[in-house]
This record gives sequence, C-alpha cells and structure tokens, in this order.
Amino acid sequence: MKRYRGAVTLAWLSVFVSGALVQVSPQLVRYALEYGLKPTYEVLADGSRGKFAGLDGNESLLIYASLAVVVAALGRGLTQFGQTYLGESLGQKISYDIRNDVYDHIQRMSYAYHDQVENGQNMSRTTQDVENIRMFFAQAVFRIVYIAVLIVVSLIFMFQINPLLALVSMSTMPIVVWRSVVFQTRVRPLWTAIQQSLAVVTQTADEALSGIRVVKAFSREDFESEKFGKVVQAQADLNLQQARQMAKNQPLLQGLGMAQIGLTTGVGALLIARGQISAPDLLAFALWLNTLQLPLRTIGMLVNATARCVSSAERVFEMIDAESEVRDAPNAHELENAQGHVVFDHVSFAYGTAAPVLSDISIDAQPGQVIAFLGPAGSGKSTIVNMLPRFYDVTEGSITIDGQDLREVTVESLRKSIGIVQQDVFLFIGTIRDNIAYGRPDATQEEVERAAKAARIHDFIMSLPAGYNEWVGERGVTLSGGQKQRVAIARTLLLDPRILIFDDSTASVDSQTEYLILQALNELMQGRTTFVIAQRLRTVMRADQIIVLDRGKVVQRGTHAELLTMDGLYRQIFDLELKDQEEALGEIAANERRQALEGSSPAIAGGAD
Repeated sequence: MKRYRGAVTLAWLSVFVSGALVQVSPQLVRYALEYGLKPTYEVLADGSRGKFAGLDGNESLLIYASLAVVVAALGRGLTQFGQTYLGESLGQKISYDIRNDVYDHIQRMSYAYHDQVENGQNMSRTTQDVENIRMFFAQAVFRIVYIAVLIVVSLIFMFQINPLLALVSMSTMPIVVWRSVVFQTRVRPLWTAIQQSLAVVTQTADEALSGIRVVKAFSREDFESEKFGKVVQAQADLNLQQARQMAKNQPLLQGLGMAQIGLTTGVGALLIARGQISAPDLLAFALWLNTLQLPLRTIGMLVNATARCVSSAERVFEMIDAESEVRDAPNAHELENAQGHVVFDHVSFAYGTAAPVLSDISIDAQPGQVIAFLGPAGSGKSTIVNMLPRFYDVTEGSITIDGQDLREVTVESLRKSIGIVQQDVFLFIGTIRDNIAYGRPDATQEEVERAAKAARIHDFIMSLPAGYNEWVGERGVTLSGGQKQRVAIARTLLLDPRILIFDDSTASVDSQTEYLILQALNELMQGRTTFVIAQRLRTVMRADQIIVLDRGKVVQRGTHAELLTMDGLYRQIFDLELKDQEEALGEIAANERRQALEGSSPAIAGGAD
C-alpha cells in the first residue's frame, strides 16, 4: 500500500467521514424530535415526568435539523462511493503488483526451484491466492475499520445520553468479538488446506490436458477422469467444512444482534417510564443499533476474508521469499566480447543431498572447436551443458569462459553469449516468425529468413499459406518434430552467439534433413565453441573432441578415429548404434557420386522431414 499513499489517504478519509456521518444521523433525528418538536409532559407531585402534554417546538429548527439529516445522507453516499471505489482500485493495483512480482520472481528462479515446485502450485498462488489478497484489500481492510468507526461514534453519543443504556446496548459486543476470534482460529487452517487443494486440482488438470495425446493413445480417459474427480471431491469436502463453520457462526451473530435490539428496547422503555430518558433518546439508540446490525453481521465474512488473505499471503510470500540458487554475485560484471574458450576444471555436481551426478569433469574447449558428448542415458550429458549457462551451479570445481569464472559474471550477459537448442523443443503460441525472433524481437525480416535458411526450414515455411505469419498451435502442435527442431535451431542462430549448445538437437529429423542442417552449421560454427549431445554419426565424426561419459565420469576422450582404435565404451556404442549409420552414409555418398556423374544434383527437398 506504500506505493499508493494518496489513494490510501483518500480511502481512509472516506472511511472515517462515512462512518461518522452514518452515526451522526440518529443524533440529528434525536435533536430534531427533542428540540424541533419539543414534546412537553406533565410534572407529577414527586417531580417525575407525567403524561404527554403537547408540543412546544421550533418549526425552523425542525426544518434545519431535517435538512441536516438529508445533507448527512448525501455526504454518506459520496464518501461510501469513495470508500468502495478506492478500495476496489487499491485491491486491483496491489494484486497487479503482487502478480507481476510473483511472476517475475518465478521467471528468475533457477532450474533447481522448478525441479521441486509443481507448476500447479505456482499457477494457484499467482491466480487464486493473489485474488484472495485483492478481495481483502478491496473489501475487508477498510470495512473492518469502518465498523470500528461506527461502534466508537455510537458509543460516544450513547454514553452522552445515558451510560447505563449504553452499556446495555453494547453488552453483546464481547461475545461477538470472542466468536470472531474463535471462528478465525478454526477457519484459517481450513483456508490454507483449501488453497493447497486448489493447487492440486490445477496441477492434475494441467498434467492430463498437456499429456492428452498419451491419455488417448493408452485409452486412459476414464482413469484420468476418476483421478480428477477424486481431487475435486477433496476440494469440495474442504469447502463444505468451511461452509459448515460459516453456517454455525453467522446465525449466532445475527441472533445476538436481534437480541441486543430487544434488550435495549426493553430497558429503554423502563427508563422512559422512570423519566430518566425521553422517547427521542430511545429512538436514537434504536437507530444506532439498527445501523450496526448489518456491519456486525458481516464481521464473520470479514474475519473469513482476513483468514483467507493471511493463508494466501503466507503461500505467496513463501514463493517470493524463496531465493534462487543461481544468482549474480555482489561484484558480478558483464561478460563482453566472449571468444568462447571454455574450461571445466574438476567439476562435480549433485542435486541437493543426492548422490553426485557428475564427478571430476575436466574439459578444455578452444574457440571454434566442436565438443561432442556421448554416453548411455543418465550418464550426465545434459547436466554438463545445463551448467554452462548456469541453469545449475557447480558443487565443486569451476567453469570459466575466457578465464572468467561463470559465477563472477552476470547471468544475463552470460546467457546472451550462449545459444541453446534443447532436446525438448518448446514453441510458443503465435506465428512462426514470432517464435524464430523470440530472442531478438527487433530482428528484421531478412535476418529471420537468413536464420531459417541456415536451419533448412525456409522452404517449408514459404510453402505454408501464410508463410512466416503462419500460426502455430500450443507447444507447436501443428508442426512435426523435425520442423519444430529446425525452427528452434533458427531461433538460436538468430542470436549469433559465440558459444552454441545443441542438446541432441538433430535427433528428431531424418538423415537427409540432418545432413542439410549440418551443412549449414559447418559455416556457422566457424569461430564458435560448440557443444553437441548427439546420437548421429555425422555429428560425432566432425567433433574435435568426443567426451565419453558413464555414470557421471569421463571414461574416454579423443577424436572419432582415435576412439575407434581403443577398446571401451565408445567402441561398444559405435558397434551397437553408429555402425549402421556409417553404412547408410556410405550409400548416400555413393548415390551422390553417381548422380554427379550423371549430371544431376541430389534431389533433397529443403522442407523434407
């Protein structure tokens, strides 16, 4: 709220003025009746008030008092409008700020955070939890103070008229406060559980819908519906528990309010009979209590909103207060004009307290070299390349670029120097051009097309009805695996980075398309350090260094020719997986020579997939 001091000040002013005008109206009515009409009574022998004797009022005073009631009502309407509008405006602004802060914070968290926290939790906290905070600021926070103003102003006027009747009129207030505290104590943990359950519902739905093709492929629609039904039922049960608490609390508060009016009227009538107060005095008390009825009945709702806000705020700030394991050092500097000399110096890494994933990895990659990683699944290939842009930080050892430790440069400048094509290609909903230019939205059309041509996807794009403005579905569902891969490669090439990372980036394309891509990359890789995780022989053969990994350790290193002369894991992988590719490459080369002799060029379509 500190960001909006002006609006907050006006809102508080509206609250206090509105509360004062609401409770001054009964006093004006009392004043009009008491002095404007001025009823007179007979005086009995003992000096007490007797029968009504007539009116001895002042017509002008009555008119002025009535006009004052009207003016107070108009002022109350204006100030209540200000209170409602400013409260909602502040709620919207605060929720806008919190949502942006939360989303920005999530975007900047490391991979380790996203490995541990489910997307459903983040989505629930960013949407529903922030909405609960908004409702508290828009409705509850000012309403609570408004009720307090009503009670205070009423008590001041009541005690001025008759302290005894004032005490009787407020006798149930301690019970109302006590019940509100008890209710909040009971309902707050319920709201925390409800918000947690809502996150589970969101996560379950998101998972099933994201994997809808797998669900249909295995005919598991009924299973997923049943699983979703269970979490929804758990959510409904928790809401019913909360509703049960509300159902117990609200009638009690309403009953206490009505009993209070009855008690005040009875005692007031007795005091009138004794001549201690007048009828206008009792009418003013009744009006004050009546104006308090609705606000007092909303105390349960306000306590409920407060409990929801507190529970949601705890969840939201738990996320905001989480610190990224990867962040800039206090004295971090920009990485400028990187040449691409990358050194892994005795690097080890482990996820949390788990066993090490990498142990004592040392690599010296000179600018312009291609470093290929080979090894069985789980050997640590992807982990190595994920540490280069600091998606994770090393547990032991260090990684340097041009002699600068990655932890000593800013994360943003580091990642701008590295281009990545990941194994799991993700395309955003939008046009193909938007996806290619994602890293450089200011790129010209010519630059976008140049990158697409280098990735051998330009011809395919031009064959589409809308060309580069063709709309791709969620996660690029309208494109094939190979087409998505080439769009991702074009997106990376447009950045023109000094260091390239291809995480098995040609695994989803056919041999001919892979050949075309690698032809283009031969020129683009000149002067750039390139790290490749690949299972294709073409990629492996052209590598300056092949790093063979097994269970997080380097077991062999060298060129393709050197490793073939050795017994070991590389030879096993070659015999089992790469030898067939070598034979296929030989056939392709023979066909190319034969076509060249016949005077024709290889008929390979740039858009083939």
